[in-house]
Amino acid sequence: MKKNIAIIYGGYSSEIIISEKSMRGIGSFLDKDRYNAYPVLIKDLNWEAVVNEKNYPVDKNDFSITIDGNKIKFDLAYITIHGTPGENGLLQGYFDMTGIPHSTCDVLSSSLTFNKFTCNTYLKGFGVAVADSVLIRKGNDFNDNDIIEKLGLPCFVKPNAGGSSFGITKAKKPEELTPAIEKAFTESDEVIIEELLEGTELTCGLYKTSKGEKIFPITEVVSKNEFFDFEAKYTAEKVEEITPARIPDNIAEKISTISSMIYDILGCKGIIRIDYMYGKDRIYMLEVNTTPGMTPTSFIPQQINAAGLDIKEVFTDIIEDSIERFNPLFPLTL
Repeated sequence: MKKNIAIIYGGYSSEIIISEKSMRGIGSFLDKDRYNAYPVLIKDLNWEAVVNEKNYPVDKNDFSITIDGNKIKFDLAYITIHGTPGENGLLQGYFDMTGIPHSTCDVLSSSLTFNKFTCNTYLKGFGVAVADSVLIRKGNDFNDNDIIEKLGLPCFVKPNAGGSSFGITKAKKPEELTPAIEKAFTESDEVIIEELLEGTELTCGLYKTSKGEKIFPITEVVSKNEFFDFEAKYTAEKVEEITPARIPDNIAEKISTISSMIYDILGCKGIIRIDYMYGKDRIYMLEVNTTPGMTPTSFIPQQINAAGLDIKEVFTDIIEDSIERFNPLFPLTL
């Protein structure tokens, strides 16, 4: 009998438009002989499954839908929300409590990686090289001169919790810093300001199951814009993505080793992607992404293809392992 897979997309942030594209990508990657895929849109308080162009409300008590009098329960929730509530641990906690396996990291690792400053500071304690940074919370005072003295210019100003390059600015002049911070605050209640790192931007995807680990070939990102901003990420002619990356073999091996170590330190699950900057013979980790984009042209599908793997088999491996090893913290009998 086929298993029912809910592909969870949407969310409460600007990244909803990317999430919908990832949902369609995942739907195309699943083995249709093994799985029934049900797109489930989470937007505001409305949770709806879309089946044959009809919307069916989700019963939040047990995360089920009813179609023509038949109640459908899900064997797994594949979360592809980029941003809250799917990337920061909120949905993971809900699925733990309703006893439904999910495809992504658990509550702690999701919430930790979603907070860039906290995650980078935590990993720095394990010897992972990261950019120097400053954190500002909404409502707190800050001094431009102190920030510039610590980090220098240019520097990057980012929402501390967010992705897809929404709200990011490369501030080059002192007078650009405050407007950049205000822009980032439109996406998050916290802003992280990082020193400029120069070099080759790289990204490494991987996942682990009870059978072992799969670390994909590394992708080199060459933006035709000043940095890898939203336009470059989602406009093909604005970026060149090269897999495998044009870096020495020993550097690729080091990045793979660091990625595997970070996966274990954070207690990750499912597919993740870790971004790096390689320059001046040093490897700096930029960010850990626990719900990476899954459009057909996203980094992970590119890397799976470059590795010579069957993408349907990869997703089957992740789904079956997630179901097999699921251990809810607070299982309910509903």
